[in-house]
Formats: sequence, structure tokens, C-alpha cells
Amino acid sequence: MSAEEETKDVQEGSELPPENDQGETAENDQGETAENDQGETAENDQGETAESDAADLEKFEGQPLIGQEEEEEVEFDLDAQIEEFRRLIEEEPDHCLHHYNLGEALEELGNSDEAKLEYEKALVCDKDGDFSAIIHYGLGNLYYEKLLSGVQSVVVHSSVGLHSAHKPGDQIVDVHSEDYQPLIDEFEMAVRDLPKLKADDEIVDFVAENAPNQLANVYYKWASDLIDKSRQLNKYGDEVKDVKQALKHLKKTLEIEPNHSQATLMVKYSKKMLAQGWESYDEYGWLAKEIAGDG
Repeated sequence: MSAEEETKDVQEGSELPPENDQGETAENDQGETAENDQGETAENDQGETAESDAADLEKFEGQPLIGQEEEEEVEFDLDAQIEEFRRLIEEEPDHCLHHYNLGEALEELGNSDEAKLEYEKALVCDKDGDFSAIIHYGLGNLYYEKLLSGVQSVVVHSSVGLHSAHKPGDQIVDVHSEDYQPLIDEFEMAVRDLPKLKADDEIVDFVAENAPNQLANVYYKWASDLIDKSRQLNKYGDEVKDVKQALKHLKKTLEIEPNHSQATLMVKYSKKMLAQGWESYDEYGWLAKEIAGDG
């Protein structure tokens, strides 16, 4: 009871308890209060500490420790990784994964020629074909990036229409099968060898998803380039033949990836080109050539 309440009770004529009772009451109250305070404090401290530790563990679980992320960024050095892979190859020259890892790093660095050699060495060392799926996939991607960096990377935006205007520098005038067939071969072998791939599920799933997609993309790219070639300003005589061949590649694309929307659209325009013919105009709007349709 507070001093203010005691004063109020006295003023109202309340009797104070006997002196002994007051002493015992005070003593008991103090003892119980101290005991309760200590017990509650200890219990609360333990509970709060345990709860805090759990919260901190949950907070930092799966996250890098302070400074670890910066340390990893500083430590990652592509040149150093390449040197490490070279060192491993010196120790184990017949280990296919060392060659594959070196090839992948060299490709990342932009050294595609040496990367190709390392991928090929990896295939030679992979006697049982345990990793051939991922190696063929790597080679296919290397060829694909090289294809996209050449003249075939140019996209003639009006190629799907029956009337096209071209600038001389925006034309694909030559399309060679040797620029596309090696890519198709690599991605097909990646798909073929996938059941033998001895790698983590994540890597297996990655190759299983992306190798067919890349194969479909190569067929589509080949078809698109043939159609662009047929629309060049110069009349070379095989325009209709090239569009028919493009149509075959587009159908292959859709066999692999039925939901390939660009291929679906290009099939419609290819058939329309063959049926109605098409015209090409130069950058000044003059008719450069006209191809008759068979419809």
C-alpha cells in the first residue's frame, strides 16, 4: 500500500495493524517482492535472451557474415581462376572437368578460340561420356554467340512484310549451312547425352531445359536469315528456294518448341510470300526487285 493510501486510511479512521503485524507484513512483503523480482527477472532474462538468440539466428541464417560478401567480391578474379584451372590441368591433364572449367572461364573472358580448344579437350578426356552433355552444350553456346556477333546478328525489321526497304548495310546476302549446322549438332548431342550426365540435379535440369530451347533458336535464326537473304536488293535467283528452306527450319523450331510465337508468325508470312510473291525497295523507295508468287 502506498504512503498516500495509508494516509487516506488514517484520515478515514481506519485502524493500522499492530506493530508486529506491520513488521511481519513489511518483512514478508519485502522478501516476497525480492524473491518474485529475482525469479521474474531471471526468468525474463533467460526467456528474452533465448528469444533474442533465436531471432538473431533466423535473421542471419543463409546470409553472409559481415564483410564476407565484400571479401568474396574482392577474391573473385577471373584471371586468377583461369590460372588456377591451368594449374589443375598441369596436375591432372586428363581430367575433363578441369578443361571444361577452363573453357568456360576463357569464354567468359572473351577468348573464344582457346575456349573452343579446351571444350574439345574436355570431350576427349571424358572417356565414358559422363559429362559430355554439359560440354556439348557449352560448345553449342560458344558457336551461337559467335554466330550472333557476325553479320547474321543484323535484324531486318521489315523482313516479315511483303514490301521491304533496305539500306545496303542492313542486308544479309549470304547464308551458309556451316554457320548453323555445327550448333545444331552440339545441342542435339547435349540432349542425346543428357541421361548419362553425372552432375547435380540443378545442372541436369538446366541442360534439359536450355539445350532444346537453344536448338529451337538456332533453327529459327537460320530460317530468319534465309528470309532476310531472299529480300536483299539484288536478285540472285534462289529467293523462292531459300524461303521454302526457311519454312522447313521453322517447322523444326515448332516441333521442338510448339509455343515459339516468332516462329509461328514467320511460318504464316513465309507461306504468304510463296503464295503472293514479294517486292524489295531500296532506301530511296525505288523498286529493286520483284519475286512472283505461285498462288
